[in-house]
Amino acid sequence: MTKLYLAMEKDLLVVDVQGERITTKQTLQGMQPICVTFDPFRRERVYCGTFGRGLWRSDDGGETWEPCGSPGLYTEPLMGRGINQAIVTAVAVSPVQQANGYGVVFVGTEPTALYRSDDGGDNWTELENVRLLPSAATWSFPPRPHTSHIRWITPDIKEGEKIYVSIEAGAFIRSLDGGQTWEDRKFRGPLDTHTLLTHPMAPGRLYAAAGDGLFEVGREYLESKDAGQTWESKAEGLKHHYLYGMAVDPGNPDVIIVSASVHAMEAHHLHQVTPESTIYRKEGNQPWQEVREGLPPTEGMVIPILAANQDEPGVFYALTNQGLYRSADTGLTWRRLDIDWKEEYERQHPHALAVRG
Repeated sequence: MTKLYLAMEKDLLVVDVQGERITTKQTLQGMQPICVTFDPFRRERVYCGTFGRGLWRSDDGGETWEPCGSPGLYTEPLMGRGINQAIVTAVAVSPVQQANGYGVVFVGTEPTALYRSDDGGDNWTELENVRLLPSAATWSFPPRPHTSHIRWITPDIKEGEKIYVSIEAGAFIRSLDGGQTWEDRKFRGPLDTHTLLTHPMAPGRLYAAAGDGLFEVGREYLESKDAGQTWESKAEGLKHHYLYGMAVDPGNPDVIIVSASVHAMEAHHLHQVTPESTIYRKEGNQPWQEVREGLPPTEGMVIPILAANQDEPGVFYALTNQGLYRSADTGLTWRRLDIDWKEEYERQHPHALAVRG
């Protein structure tokens, strides 16, 4: 069985796939989910961050939910041990570090702040040094330029003390000691990373799909081979300069897909312009190639959210306002999954996608 968590604009959809049988359930209705992930040590434990309603967690795979660590959601005061912002923009669980039977959890918010929990989300500690970095004064999210947020958190796939974080927009930062101290942005490192990934078969390798190409063509996609110390561009073949979603084949760290658009406006603003986006695929040292077979027309498609399942090598998933799609041949061809897809979703922008076996 494969379980997928689809963070739509208003609701979270939980999709169960058992062969040809697919069931879909709406949860967290009206809660505006932004990010979602699960605990690799307890796969029925799921975390979902929302826009204005804080962090929520489930212990039954998404059937039921409870608030987790956010002020204003409890009858008893948290006395400084909670998450102090209600907009939770990123959540991640370490694949190697666990405490008290749970994976160590990291949460990012708007305004920019980073929190850590070592007990499954009951108590939280802010990693305050993030906000003290020299570049912090320059961080700014273009639609709300007075603020910024943590866009992506990537605990290292092998070394638990290493944590990589992207700020939208303004910096890639990293910690080598579990979040106690932080290194500010690196020379020629990405500034506007939307998806930041690692791979278990490629220690030290970081993949960054970014919006940097809007300011300097050739900076759309960057990689690091030394855990974020230095970066290089690998954008040959990309005709679109704004990248957003990304996934890497669990069975091959050299097979990558990204979602792309000509600009952020065409990527996201479904109600202001006609969206237009596409998907590219790269294998090894080959240039990026656009893939279209089985996908909806580029015109009218909000930029896809992409994901892979560690239990399914060679398989990718793509979520957009046109539906949920699956590729079983490393992104070369796609087919639409027959989930319970309501017409209203075609007018919504998906925010996140998580997949587990």
